[in-house]
Amino acid sequence: MSHTVNVSGISSSTKTAQLHDFFTISTIEYKEGSSTATISFEKPNAAKTALMLNGGALDGSTLSVTSDVEHQDVDHNTPGVFEQSDKPRAGIAAEYIAKGYVLSDHILQQAIEIDNKQGISKRFLDFFRGVDKSVGEKALGPDQTVSQKLQATVGNAAQRARAVDEERGFSKTAQDYYQRAISSPFGQKVQLFYTDTSKQVKDIHEEARRIADAEKGAHAESTHNSSSTQTEEAANTSADIKQSVPTVI
Repeated sequence: MSHTVNVSGISSSTKTAQLHDFFTISTIEYKEGSSTATISFEKPNAAKTALMLNGGALDGSTLSVTSDVEHQDVDHNTPGVFEQSDKPRAGIAAEYIAKGYVLSDHILQQAIEIDNKQGISKRFLDFFRGVDKSVGEKALGPDQTVSQKLQATVGNAAQRARAVDEERGFSKTAQDYYQRAISSPFGQKVQLFYTDTSKQVKDIHEEARRIADAEKGAHAESTHNSSSTQTEEAANTSADIKQSVPTVI
């Protein structure tokens, strides 16, 4: 069964790929250049999140997102797994702002109210607390969690824990994202933001800035590592060339 929303007010310049990125869409009925689209989701949670974006801006146009039915949150019972729509709505809103999308304070307040009314998804809370515990055990020892300690205590240890994961070939997943978040200097605030329903609009903007800064830092680190690798390869190549050239006496 699919769960659909109707979108209107789409800019004539908006491409299908942009709508996919904005709504994290399952399927879409949209003709580029038109002002309307019908979007279908596999989960009612995702459709409800899409409705929260009513009034958001895409390509300079204000979108109207509506539905003919009321979509209810469903807390699935799949241990250790969560989806984008399981996150707190305030967290999802922060991610949109961090990507550069424009969401009004009215939308942010609506996200907060949904979290207050529905609570935080049990599946997400279980996941987040599991990350907190796994990072704590790697960084601090058995039965320890990051949230129990000051971030200054766990910073270097958490970096070592991530290094162990990377050496073992663990993929860059949502778990890695939250590991970095809760073991950052803002860790305790991040933990409260994602696990507590008492938020304000300014908290969403703060988390959006943190996400954006973290993304910039990760990009800069990746660029630096790539540059260092290229420099090392160039140096090795140069050394090889020098060794292969005969010495003239």
